[in-house]
Amino acid sequence: MQKFKDRWEINSSWQLIFPVLGLVSLIFSSYLISKSILRSIHVKNDATYIGLQIAIIVILSALFLFVTLKLFKVLAKKWEVTYRWELIAIFIAFAITGSTAARISDPMLSFIGISKETSSTWLYWILRVFIIFPVYQILLLIVGWLFGQFSFFWGFEKKMLKRLGFARFIKD
Repeated sequence: MQKFKDRWEINSSWQLIFPVLGLVSLIFSSYLISKSILRSIHVKNDATYIGLQIAIIVILSALFLFVTLKLFKVLAKKWEVTYRWELIAIFIAFAITGSTAARISDPMLSFIGISKETSSTWLYWILRVFIIFPVYQILLLIVGWLFGQFSFFWGFEKKMLKRLGFARFIKD
């Protein structure tokens, strides 16, 4: 366990929550994808279904872990984080924010009377993106704060807003 803590630069036991949450999220994502794959191929036998599902979960989890660890090497340098475990917290904050913003946008469109059924597909998706964007920005700061990464996300937001042409509204 000490070797794991040293590798991820974990100084306190509470910081172990981030690798645990990261692994749980990775496995849960693999589980959801495996359900979708198996639903599309219509497996009838329960034993076959469970066996295939376990195999898909293991394969996807290994693949996701491999890609994530490669991303950590690249992003640790680019983002200049103090500790490696902070990368996990940042990834989790991005995942929660993206999922939440996507879930919130549909009810917001319904509230103003726009749905897939009553408006053109182009209009619906353009409005949905315009609603998701500001919601995502606000949620990113809130979730980043909850994960103890507010300063990282505030810097991330300022850089992005400057690139979008809102530099005059940002104070450094």
